[in-house]
Amino acid sequence: MAARVLREVELVTGNAGLQTAGLPEVGCGTRAKLPRIIGGVEATLGRWPWQVSLYYSNRHTCGGSIITSQWVITAAHCVHNYRLPQVSSWVVYAGIVTRSSAKMAQHTGYAVEKIIYNKDYNHRSHDGDIALMKLRTPLNFSDTIRPVCLPQYEYEVPGGTQCWISGWGYTQPEGVHSPDTLKEAPVPIISTKKCNSSCMYDGEITSRMLCAGYTEGKVDACQGDSGGPLVCQDDNVWRLVGVVSWGAGCAEPNHPGVYTKVAEFLGWIYDMIEVNRPVRYSDGWVKD
Repeated sequence: MAARVLREVELVTGNAGLQTAGLPEVGCGTRAKLPRIIGGVEATLGRWPWQVSLYYSNRHTCGGSIITSQWVITAAHCVHNYRLPQVSSWVVYAGIVTRSSAKMAQHTGYAVEKIIYNKDYNHRSHDGDIALMKLRTPLNFSDTIRPVCLPQYEYEVPGGTQCWISGWGYTQPEGVHSPDTLKEAPVPIISTKKCNSSCMYDGEITSRMLCAGYTEGKVDACQGDSGGPLVCQDDNVWRLVGVVSWGAGCAEPNHPGVYTKVAEFLGWIYDMIEVNRPVRYSDGWVKD
């Protein structure tokens, strides 16, 4: 039991070199020293190296975040209707900021081996909106492809903390323009008490959700950004605090973006990665 608890603590705090949980040698939540977002600006390559684009049937469908060389976190509502046998229709693109057909042709997408969505996901209330994708082959980490750190156990981000969202979702609330280039925008965390007030979401925010954005609107995640990262800087590393989940409209006043609170799912994330690790036997055979 003690060994498992130790491994879990190391996993969630992002210690590099933890091979038992499949964590990478490269430090998580760091950026190389390189020269659906409404109200955002274009991001430069390598600025958010954990951001991935999830393609389903050759179309960008959602965002996601790299947490190990073979695991990506996204939203359950992105994959809930696309389970087996359609897993072969999913492709993950990493290390990109531009989605033009010419640019995409230069990148080889990563095939998806397995999709696991949280069994407690409720598509009506949006509670438990988190899923994992296991890649068939590991990512090669570089200046433009790196994992994000998970939050500390029971990690609480104070209201008002400035965090960042990124994605390729619609840049107008009407949903008429999906950008070719990754967008980024700063958003402040909004306390659950304030977000649950009668003038905002009136009690719809559960303990496994968090809100971020502006009361006046203008900056928000939107359709196509779903599953992507809400990251906050902590001790000089970036941590995946939230997963883009839902909201009333996009960038509407008093309706900030709602995110899955990753810290509430650390045990589940750890268990899914551990259960799905290959087992190597003494005769050399590997059982997946």
